[in-house]
Amino acid sequence: MTTTTTSPRADLTRGLTLLADGPAGDAHATLCLARDVPEADPQESRAAALAAVQAAWAAGEPDACVAALAAARPVLARSAVGRRRPDPAGDYVDGMLALLTGDPGSAAPALGRAVSTCRGGDDGDLLLLAAAAALLLGDVEAACEVGARALAAARSVGDETRVARATEYTAYAELRAGRHALAREHALVGRRAAVRTGRSSTAAHLDAVLALAAAVQGPRADVGRYAGRALSTARRHGLAQPVTLAEWASARAELADGRPAEAAARLSSLLAPAGGAHFALRGLVLPTLVEAAVAAGDDAAGHDVVPELAAWSRSAADPQGPALLLRCRALLARGEVTDDLFERAHAAHRECAGDFERARTLDLHGAWLRRRRRPVDARARLRDAVQLYDRCGAEPWSRAVRAELRAAGAAPDRAPGGGAPPTSLAGLTPHQERIARCVAAGDTNREVAARLSVSVRTVDFHLRNVFVALGVRSRVELARRVAEADAPPP
Repeated sequence: MTTTTTSPRADLTRGLTLLADGPAGDAHATLCLARDVPEADPQESRAAALAAVQAAWAAGEPDACVAALAAARPVLARSAVGRRRPDPAGDYVDGMLALLTGDPGSAAPALGRAVSTCRGGDDGDLLLLAAAAALLLGDVEAACEVGARALAAARSVGDETRVARATEYTAYAELRAGRHALAREHALVGRRAAVRTGRSSTAAHLDAVLALAAAVQGPRADVGRYAGRALSTARRHGLAQPVTLAEWASARAELADGRPAEAAARLSSLLAPAGGAHFALRGLVLPTLVEAAVAAGDDAAGHDVVPELAAWSRSAADPQGPALLLRCRALLARGEVTDDLFERAHAAHRECAGDFERARTLDLHGAWLRRRRRPVDARARLRDAVQLYDRCGAEPWSRAVRAELRAAGAAPDRAPGGGAPPTSLAGLTPHQERIARCVAAGDTNREVAARLSVSVRTVDFHLRNVFVALGVRSRVELARRVAEADAPPP
């Protein structure tokens, strides 16, 4: 009878290969084998232990993450014997373990040490570890700085594998900081390097970042293209993070297109117990779910997730958390308390970076003020929103706010590229245009609903958005606008 033995080094190589281009669960199991072989080289066990943590994180399994972190501690301690310098990997593991087991007070100092120990060096692996620690701390600016340094170090030696890994952190950090154009550029560079080096899991993550950037900046068709590509790989490999980001991007696009019920349904499914959302990213998605649910008339769904959103805000996982929580409370409130909550959200936004989310809060507040027949106040908020949207390149969102401004009585302005305001129906989504044409032809809302097989409430919602987008105030004006759009050129 023969027995088969495995080589710890072979298991480590196989596990790292699977982590780059294969199912995360398989990578985790293989790396755990390499980590736990008693006679393995201490440095190889160390590499396997850290990679096993990374694989568990990629799969979005909190229990597996905690187990991998606990198992890594003694391995790191053995490999650090005789070291004269602090071990940032040990601080990272201790901090992450404290964070996941509900001890944020201990997590912050340990993660902070990991960042400060590594950020000035030139070791690519330690710089990436520091970027990950900074993201866990919610310090996105430090993550951007350290990620950029890791990228520069990788480029200096022509290491495309490290370029792909560094851009994975850098693009995501820039996205979290609200710098969508920079996130897009880094993601494009990183994705090319990931494809060339066979890192399809990294490519999926970068596709998801590209989808989110496109949801803000356009073109809208890119959202579906990038999100579809990310989801195809991520679901095949069991990667929770790209799934979460790609579905979030699709929901944002649906919300911008005037389909809040679809966005809310998508995110509710994602956040369900078996929905596939990454446990550490749920808080980022919740504000979009609240906004979509309220716009779709389902306040109860918004109220249901506020406790989780409040806990995420308290965790300091994202510097914009307090402002986003206040915005969601404002959307769900009734009466004048709404105005106060929006004002407090504006103040909280001024304490952190992130032009797009700040613009969303100004936009939503301005729309609320206009509905309350306070056009002067509404115009002030909406103009600030336009300025911020333009600054972060969110042209599709800026165009919608300009229409809201016209509905609030502001004089028509010029688009960022110059030229007169549009008089066509180009600013409408296909669904909105179908409803606009039905109404222009004389159909009632109930007749439109029957014709398009949707609810009357859905027609009411879309028609309000059509009025805002076109700057019209009555069905008669809408019919005139449709006729002008269809008229042949002189």
